[in-house]
Amino acid sequence: MDTSQNATAATGGSGGNGVLVPQTNDITGVTVVDDPKQNLNEVNNSIQKILGLIHQLYLTVSSFNAASQLPLLQRLNALVIELDNMAKLSEKCNIQVPMEVFNLIDDGKNPDEFTRDVINSCIAKNQITKGRTDTFKNLRKHLLEELEETFPDEVQSYREIRAASASETKRLAQAQSILQNGDMKVKPEP
Repeated sequence: MDTSQNATAATGGSGGNGVLVPQTNDITGVTVVDDPKQNLNEVNNSIQKILGLIHQLYLTVSSFNAASQLPLLQRLNALVIELDNMAKLSEKCNIQVPMEVFNLIDDGKNPDEFTRDVINSCIAKNQITKGRTDTFKNLRKHLLEELEETFPDEVQSYREIRAASASETKRLAQAQSILQNGDMKVKPEP
């Protein structure tokens, strides 16, 4: 019997109110899956088990007497085993949370504020970039108009070169989107 089975047998699966609750902490029978959502679900399930164990500990401690010392130790052992299980499962998850989110939580604020601030910042930067792009388009248009008045032949040859280059680029892009079997790659719509 491994340590997780010992802990399960030792706790007897007893709930806080004397009801037997089956508990399984054995992760040896679990097949390893590289699906990020499945890994995250396993961590979430482990967190739920830990919360249940903490609640059981709370009930045991709140009505503590000499006879409840053994169940208290058993529940503590089960909690330690489940925390270890969660740590092992969490190693398969690659989630990065910005420190600003933790700071907001520590300050008692809603982490959605961080998301809102990041989105507002992106919108502001996007507007600035769009303004710059529009300015350069207008400058290019103005320069072409001025050059066309002064050098009409050169501007005409420039436009022909640009059109040929654009059609070649488009042809290459279409060729790259054709699969070896002749099918076209289709971008999925969101």
